[in-house]
Amino acid sequence: MADLKARPRPTGANAVLGRTGFPHVRSVTGGEIDIVTSPSQPGFNPLDLLYSSLSACLVLSARMAASQLGILDKITEITADVTGEKAAEGLSRVAKFNISFSIKGDIDEETRRKIAHMAEDEICTVSNTIRSTPEFATTISG
Repeated sequence: MADLKARPRPTGANAVLGRTGFPHVRSVTGGEIDIVTSPSQPGFNPLDLLYSSLSACLVLSARMAASQLGILDKITEITADVTGEKAAEGLSRVAKFNISFSIKGDIDEETRRKIAHMAEDEICTVSNTIRSTPEFATTISG
């Protein structure tokens, strides 16, 4: 398993939605994004954000893996394309994530596979969370 030196930082988000309109989301670190719901609207919908979180975490984790392997200087670009397939039955959810890694640089295929494996199965907080069953602690107010 990867030996990570995590620096604590604030995390979290707040979504606000009025009687009409679309959700506006703010991160505790100052990021803001408006969410769309129509397939014809440009922008991010909630599933796009899920796929975006996974793809961003994977490329960052792959870079960390390459660094841990001592080969970061041989890497020129890392891409992770993430899509999903919704469940045909049962609860509305993503039943399968499709991940396509591209790791460009002066490395062999075995090293590419090792970087992808380390990123997806050891380092990426998002993929590790999705694979587990996180607990939800919900409070409700008026």
